[in-house]
Amino acid sequence: MWKEDPAIKEWLAFMDKYYPDGDKDDGYALYGYAAAATLLQVLNQCGGDLSRENVMKQAASLRDYRGSILLPGIAINTGPRDFRPIKQMRLVQFDGNAWQPIGDVIESAFTSLPGDN
Repeated sequence: MWKEDPAIKEWLAFMDKYYPDGDKDDGYALYGYAAAATLLQVLNQCGGDLSRENVMKQAASLRDYRGSILLPGIAINTGPRDFRPIKQMRLVQFDGNAWQPIGDVIESAFTSLPGDN
């Protein structure tokens, strides 16, 4: 479904260049790429201050970050007491050939504590 998506094409090119023997069907490889992109966002938010204190502050200050390979409508948000970055999901159903999204993006059953964001 996503093979023509520009972000997936970019990820596949990344795999070809940096991990050519890697399994492109391995969800953990894609997850690692997404985690690295999120870390890059945190480091960019740090500016020139790469102290531990500032890196942690920025990691807890992500607002509507939409990584290139996140599903449309999914955003990463964190807060000072909220380190669970993804709070949305999209249900899928197997149609006999592939997993197909059903419905819209929904908020997960887990919610933040009052005042976290």
